[in-house]
Amino acid sequence: MNIEIALVLIILGVALVLFITEMIRMDLVALLVMGALALTNLVSPSEALSGFSNAAVVTVWAMFILSEGLTRTGIANVLGRQVMRVAGRNEVSLIIVIMTFAGGLSAFMNNIGVAALMLPVAIDIARRTDTPPSRLLMPMAYGTLLGGLTTLVGTPPNLLISGALAQAGERPFQLFDYSGVGIGAMGIGILFTALFGRLMLPRKEPAAQSQRSQRNLRAQYGLQESTFTVTVPAMSVLVGKTLQESRIGSAAGLLVMALERRGQVETLPSRTTVLVGGDRLLVQGRLDRFEELRRWSDLVIEREAPLMDEFLSGRIQLVEATVAEDSSLVKELLHHTDFRRRFGASVVAIRRKDLVRRVNLAYVPLRAGDQLLLQGADDVVESLNKSAEFGDIRVATEDDLTQTYRLQERTFVVRIPKDSELGGSTLAKSRIGDAFDFRLLALFREGELAYMPDPDEVLLGGDLLLIQGRPEDLDVLRGLQELEIGGSVPRTLNVFDSDRLATVETTIAPQSPLAGMRVSDVNFRDKYGLELSAILRSGKTYRSELNEKELQFGDALLLVGPRQKLVLLNDDPDLLVLTPITITVTDTKRGPVAASIMLAVVIAVLLGWLPISIAAVVGASVMVLSGCLSMEQAYRAIDWRAVFLIAGMLPLGIAMQETGTAEFLARGVMDALGGLGPWPVIMGLYGVTALATMIVPTAALVVLMSPIVLSACAEMGIMPQTAMMAVAMAASASFTSPISHPANILVMGPGGYRFTDYIKVGVPLTVVIFIAVMLLLPIMWPLTPLDAVPVASGQ
Repeated sequence: MNIEIALVLIILGVALVLFITEMIRMDLVALLVMGALALTNLVSPSEALSGFSNAAVVTVWAMFILSEGLTRTGIANVLGRQVMRVAGRNEVSLIIVIMTFAGGLSAFMNNIGVAALMLPVAIDIARRTDTPPSRLLMPMAYGTLLGGLTTLVGTPPNLLISGALAQAGERPFQLFDYSGVGIGAMGIGILFTALFGRLMLPRKEPAAQSQRSQRNLRAQYGLQESTFTVTVPAMSVLVGKTLQESRIGSAAGLLVMALERRGQVETLPSRTTVLVGGDRLLVQGRLDRFEELRRWSDLVIEREAPLMDEFLSGRIQLVEATVAEDSSLVKELLHHTDFRRRFGASVVAIRRKDLVRRVNLAYVPLRAGDQLLLQGADDVVESLNKSAEFGDIRVATEDDLTQTYRLQERTFVVRIPKDSELGGSTLAKSRIGDAFDFRLLALFREGELAYMPDPDEVLLGGDLLLIQGRPEDLDVLRGLQELEIGGSVPRTLNVFDSDRLATVETTIAPQSPLAGMRVSDVNFRDKYGLELSAILRSGKTYRSELNEKELQFGDALLLVGPRQKLVLLNDDPDLLVLTPITITVTDTKRGPVAASIMLAVVIAVLLGWLPISIAAVVGASVMVLSGCLSMEQAYRAIDWRAVFLIAGMLPLGIAMQETGTAEFLARGVMDALGGLGPWPVIMGLYGVTALATMIVPTAALVVLMSPIVLSACAEMGIMPQTAMMAVAMAASASFTSPISHPANILVMGPGGYRFTDYIKVGVPLTVVIFIAVMLLLPIMWPLTPLDAVPVASGQ
C-alpha cells in the first residue's frame, strides 16, 4: 500500500464517519471530499470538477424536471389511483404493489427513468392514504433496483458485465439469462422490505421542509400551546344545534379548526354545521377562559320568577337612549361589563332603524343614531342625561317592549352551590354577560337584597342571583359544560402536519382600507374563506378576542386555511404575504403531452438511440417548451442537495480507480480467500463489490471488477459466468447509501431521508439479497470447469 492509497482510504473513512454521524450536512461533506482530493493531487482539477458534467448527475436533475412535469399534468394521479385499486390503503400491500410495479418496469426500462416516473405516483399515493412519503419512497427506489437484476437491459452493470465476457472471448449473457437469479432475488427482496424492512423506515411527514417552516410559524405565534380537542357527548344538549347556536366560537372564544365525525375530518367547518353526538372538534383558544365560562353551569335554577318583574318594576327602569353623533361609543364594540361600570346600566337590545338586535350584542360596533334599550336602577335616567354620549333619552313604554323590541327574556332565581368553584368569581371575570347577554338584576345574600350589583361584586357559594336572560342560553351553557376536553391532539386531527390546513403570515398593505377596521367588520371567513388565528403587534401576540381588535399598519396577521385559499392572498391588494405559500396546480389537459414525452425518453434509451442523460435533458426541455411546467417550476423541482452530493462524491471513485485503491481491496480479498475454494472467493468478490457501491459509481465499479473476476476464475480453473453474474448482482443491488445509485438520491429529499436511514434499511436488504443470490446461483448457474461448456439453466 502506497501513500496515495492510504490518503484515499483516510478521506473515504472520514467521509463515511461524517455521513453516518451527520455532524456536517451530506452535500457539504461531498464538496469537502472533492476539495480534499484536489488539494492532495489525488485527482486533477478537471477530474475534481468532472462530477458536475457527469452523465449520472445530469440525468438526476433532468429526471427531477420530468417527474415534476408528470405531477403537474395529473399523470401521477392517474397512475396512483390504479395502484391504489390493486393495493388498497394497507401499508404492507402498498409497498408490495409499488415495488412490484416499479421492478416490473425496471426490467426493461432505465432504473432512473422508472424512479422519476414512480416518484410523483408514490407521493400522490402517500397523500391519498395519509401515509408519510418516507414509508413508500425508499421501497419504491429499491424496487427499481431489484427489477434491474432480472434482465440484461435492466441496468447498465448487467450490460457491462456481458460486454466484458464477450471482450474476453467468453460467452456473453443473453436477455433473460439474469432472470432465474434476478426474479427470485427480487421477490425475496420485496417480501423482506414489506414485512421487515418497513419497520426500520423513518416516519416523516410530507414535505418535511415546508412542514418545518409551518411548525416554526405556529410555534412563533404560540398556536400549539393553545390548541386542544373537545368531544360532544352523545346525550349532550348541544346535539342538533349548529356550531353557531352552540356558542363554542362566540361565547367560549374558541376557533374551530376541524371537526372529526365517523373517521372523516372536515377542516374549518361551516357555522351552520349541525353537531352530532361523538363529534370531536379541534379548537384553538384559551383553555383557562373556557373553563372559567363552564363553571357557570354550576348555577341551579330555583324557579322562574315572573312575579319579580312586577316587584322590580319600581326599582329598575328600562329606557331608550340614542347614541350621539360625536359619542366616543361610535365604532366601538359593546362590552357589557365596561358599559355597566361606566353608565350604571345594562344594554338589553340595540335598534338601528327597523332592525332590532337582542342577542350577541357584544359583537356589534355601535353607530351614531343607534337606539339602545338600557336597564338600570330608578335613577338611571338622571345619570344618563348628564352624559354627552347620548342624545335623546326617554323611558321605554310597554308598547316599545312588546311591539318594537319583542323581548323574550325571562327572570330566573338561580343559586350558587356552597361548594361551587364560582365562589370568589365575578361577572366581569367570567364575561358571561358578553357571552350570553345575561343581566344580573339583584343579589340576595344573608337576608339582604342588593339591586343592580356592581359587575366586580365577588360572588359566594350560597348566593341567590336574580338573572334575566333567555332560558335556551342556560341550556347552551350546560352544553358547554358537558363538552369533554381531550389531551394530546390525535393523529387524525393533526390537520397541519397532514397538510389539510396551513398557515400564512401577512401584514396590511400600504393604502389598504383594512387599516382602522375591526376584525369583526373585515370578516376574514366570508371574504377569504380563512380564519384569523393570531395578531402580532409590537412584539406581543394576541390569540383571543380578536374580533374586538382594530387592525393597524404594522400588524402581522396569522391566517389559517386550506392551501388553495391561502395561495390566493399572493394576489390580494390589501395584504402583503410575508411567508409565501405555493401549491401544485394540475393541468390535466397537458397530461397526454407529458406522458408522450416520458414515453419517448424511455423508448429512445431502450432502443439505444440516445444515452439516458441526453434523452432526459431533451425530454426535460420539451416538457418546459410544451407548457407542462414553467422554467421557474423546473428550477424549483430540482433537489440541488442531491446534485451536489453525487457530483462531489464521484471524484472519489476516480481516485480509487487511478490510485489502485479499488484493485488493492479486491486483491486483498483474493489473497485472503483464494485458498478456500471458488464459492468463498465469489462471496468475497460479491461483498467487496457491494461495499464499493457506497462510493464508486456502479458502471465504473463493474469495469474495475471485471478483469479481477476474470483473472480469479482463470486461476481457479472455472468458467467466469457464475462469478461475473454474482458481481453484476452485487453492483446492481446498491441499497446501502444515497449515492449508491441515482434512484436512491432521487427520493432522498422528498422522503426526508438521512444517510443513516439508507444504512438501517439497505444493509439488511443487501444481506438478504446476498443470501438469496448465493442460494440461487448454484441452481441456476452452477460452477463449470474451464474444459467444459457452460450452460445456463433453462437453455
